[in-house]
Amino acid sequence: MDNQFDGAEQTELPYQVRIENFEGPLDLLLHLIKKNEINIYDIPIAMIAQQYLGYIEAMKELNLTVAGEFLVMAATLLQIKSKMLLPVDETAEDEEEGPDPREELVRRLLEYKTFKEAARQLDTQERMWRDIYTRTPGPAEEIESDDQLLDNVGLFDLVDALQGILNRNPGKKLIEIIPDNLTVRDRMNAILEALEGQESVSFVSLFDASCHRLMIIVTFLALLELIRLRTARVFQAESFGPILVSRAFSLVPDPAELDDSEWR
Repeated sequence: MDNQFDGAEQTELPYQVRIENFEGPLDLLLHLIKKNEINIYDIPIAMIAQQYLGYIEAMKELNLTVAGEFLVMAATLLQIKSKMLLPVDETAEDEEEGPDPREELVRRLLEYKTFKEAARQLDTQERMWRDIYTRTPGPAEEIESDDQLLDNVGLFDLVDALQGILNRNPGKKLIEIIPDNLTVRDRMNAILEALEGQESVSFVSLFDASCHRLMIIVTFLALLELIRLRTARVFQAESFGPILVSRAFSLVPDPAELDDSEWR
């Protein structure tokens, strides 16, 4: 028999995805800078801080575990914002202005962006080498690098896309009928079935337009777990194109064989 839940207040999702398995706070800042087409050397801290805090709230709502480093960065942004709001000392006209409070943040972002791009280039080169010098993988062999859990689509691109789906979903705060078998594991199997025999499917197609909010969230968590296990991958075939999902071919444990302790 189906159970009734309040989608906004009573639903409990014991399964959580740890954000740091995918991306960190600097990735979120770079995503916001790219999304808003901002000059990295002249970041409007007030706007970015507000959007950053909005993402943290959205990720908590999606049951994504926000690591402490995300909160540290939030505090850093608010501290920079407060420094920039301090009045200028008009009596010190002849003296040079003090350092820009954003300077250290910009330096960290540029450094991180450089290393991230270098890692991406090395990964591309490694893939080329693997295509040339192939070998048969051993049993239960997994790719060791964590750099390419997501290809050219970031976690926060997925969060943006999911928020769009949720915003189109009417009645998200209404009483909803939720099936008893709504689990992350079952949704993982459902996604794999949808990908069976398909070169790729669109991210949006995994979420029925008529399905309720909890189903959407659990499906999203299931997709992230498949990505973490390297059983599925997400990508864009072209710039600004639709987000696509396909099967990955690394050998990983079957979801049905995982212990319950691995799903917490």
